[in-house]
Amino acid sequence: MIKVAVNGYGTIGKRVAEAISLQGDMRLVGISKTKPNYEAIYAQRIGMRLYVPETSLREFEEAGIEPAGTVEDMIREAEVVVDATPGGIGASYKPLYASLGRRAVFQGGEKAQIADVSFSSLCNYGEAVGRDYVRVTSCNTTSILRVLCTLNRISRISKVRVVIVRRAADPKEMGRGPINSLVPDPVEIPSHHTADVKSVIKGLDVVTMAVIAPTTLMHFHLLDLHFFTPTSKRDVIEVLMGTPRILLVRGGSGVKSTAEILEVMRDVGRRRGDLYEVAVFEDSINVRGGGGLPHLRSSPGSCGDPRECGRREGGEWLWRRERFDPRHGFLPRG
Repeated sequence: MIKVAVNGYGTIGKRVAEAISLQGDMRLVGISKTKPNYEAIYAQRIGMRLYVPETSLREFEEAGIEPAGTVEDMIREAEVVVDATPGGIGASYKPLYASLGRRAVFQGGEKAQIADVSFSSLCNYGEAVGRDYVRVTSCNTTSILRVLCTLNRISRISKVRVVIVRRAADPKEMGRGPINSLVPDPVEIPSHHTADVKSVIKGLDVVTMAVIAPTTLMHFHLLDLHFFTPTSKRDVIEVLMGTPRILLVRGGSGVKSTAEILEVMRDVGRRRGDLYEVAVFEDSINVRGGGGLPHLRSSPGSCGDPRECGRREGGEWLWRRERFDPRHGFLPRG
């Protein structure tokens, strides 16, 4: 039983902590919070042990919340740490992890240099085996990588161009925007996602461009891929259908927007309405030219990663793969 601590319990951390609790070979040591807010109260109510920075002990006690100890206590008890603290904070914790001899998984808000390898399970699982520090790429980059590494199985990709329409904030983040504007992110090309993709797929000819839109539901991607050898639309659809964490949205389903995708997730009982997969609109797949140029539109999951959470057996990732009836808007998978 691997003892795992989750440092940070926000959008990412709460989902990771719950995923760990469901694993048969892991034990959740606890989670950490810096403020005695509703998330800290809820975590305790569902039985998670709460740890806080030493400087915050008194604040929590005055709020009527009794921590199980300090963040350092939690890390000492754990064997592995999943760092889900806000971007840049994980780097400040790495010396503590190293001094205590603890391995750590960092989230995509940290710089690639923080870890031995940047990781996406459908691309480079083998590179991460045995490493002390691993970084899971951001949600946008993870979505791009899932599609690229899947399609690379049918024909090697020579060039990638991606337009990313980013949601402005998580649904709970009331202090972020824009409210009535489109904001280039950044104005310069490429966006930071280019380097993030290349941290996993070395040497790929990829350019990403991003814009922030006034929505909180999920991100939206438009991809233009060039292959070295010809392929067909049927090949693209079949390989996407057979891949964990990718779902195809059927044209006849009536699902034509991110809002409807989210509604389907709620209808099928997904916790928080989360979309764990990359949803690809089937009708957007267009393959043309002798070299095979597929164009597709996709929506990454509705919350931050890492959600590369699964059970590995015999070298393969075994995901819980729900079977969606086409009437619900998605093609069923085996």
